Amino acid sequence: MIKSVSDPGYLQCSISVLDNIADPNITFDEKGISNYYYDYLKEEKKTVRTGEEGKRVLDSIIADIKAYGKGKKYDCITGVSGGVDSTYLALQAKQLGLRPLIVHFDNGWNSELAVMNIENIISRLGFDLYTLVVDWEEFKDIQLSFLKASVVDIEAITDHAIIGTLYKLAAENDIQYILSGSNIVTEFVLPKYWIWSKYDSLNIKSIHKQFGSVPLKTFPFLSGRQVHYYTKVKKIQTLSLLNYLPYNKAEVKKTITRELGWRDYGGKHYESVFTRFYQGYILPKKFLIDKRKAHLSNLIFAGQMSKDDALKELATPIYDPEQLKIDYDFVLKKFGMKDDEFKKILSLPRKEHNDYPHQKNNIWDSYPLIRPFKKIWRMFK
Repeated sequence: MIKSVSDPGYLQCSISVLDNIADPNITFDEKGISNYYYDYLKEEKKTVRTGEEGKRVLDSIIADIKAYGKGKKYDCITGVSGGVDSTYLALQAKQLGLRPLIVHFDNGWNSELAVMNIENIISRLGFDLYTLVVDWEEFKDIQLSFLKASVVDIEAITDHAIIGTLYKLAAENDIQYILSGSNIVTEFVLPKYWIWSKYDSLNIKSIHKQFGSVPLKTFPFLSGRQVHYYTKVKKIQTLSLLNYLPYNKAEVKKTITRELGWRDYGGKHYESVFTRFYQGYILPKKFLIDKRKAHLSNLIFAGQMSKDDALKELATPIYDPEQLKIDYDFVLKKFGMKDDEFKKILSLPRKEHNDYPHQKNNIWDSYPLIRPFKKIWRMFK
């Protein structure tokens, strides 16, 4: 695998700043353009709707949400982290006349800025907030298990819990629509080698079983059977409204700063102290991954940034040295881990998530004992 720009086989996309460092799946055409550019164009054409077409699609979606939610306390549900996308989505929900239940998942790593941003969302928009405070000893034990397992996507734990919590609360409150802040123009591009499925409860349980020690009694797991129940029986849908609205990252930041008193935290998903440490230190140190390359390239593909500006940003330190020292000490203290123990973990070679038991592409692969019933199941679909 290419490990630095000085390696003889180093290649960088001619359009973006994506390269073949820590990404064995990247390919380039005869013009030096990476596969991610064409993947983005395809998805943008398929999914993003702007102008009059976007307005028609959005108006239809909003009408459906309001019709189903008529007479109910809430007509939709959405998660907030204090970050750009979820904050802007909450603002749009208010302006579109929706009545969302706002959900925040507190995993013990919130920054002060994130807390302030969330408080401003609730107080200025007048929405109800449900905060799930996870059992810290359980959550810490799962995170430490992932560190010891030497897998890349430690954040899959938080993402899985958020998704599980949203589905559970939607079902309990008879809400059929989950609003997602995900969108194509700012966060579609992300190499698969850098992440793992956020729905894979079996992988989380398997890794924790091997490396953990604290019984998991309260962590909001989401099984494949539950996903089927929520989506097929309860008919809960996840909607990405931002794909039908003009979405320019720089302008959005100005809007939420003006309307909601939002304050920037300096990096994508840096509203969490652990995420900041994970993306700014663990990923580049252990896995040679700089996620800024993907985020900046996404903006280049969307026409919101030039490659020259992206290169200038990449030339700046991924982590402010003073902040790194503060976060390093804080994270190790919160984990109850000694410096030499942490460094030993960082020195371990990468292992893949599928080196551990995991959910396959479908239920029949995940549970071999039920394969004989596959044909019968299809008869009743």
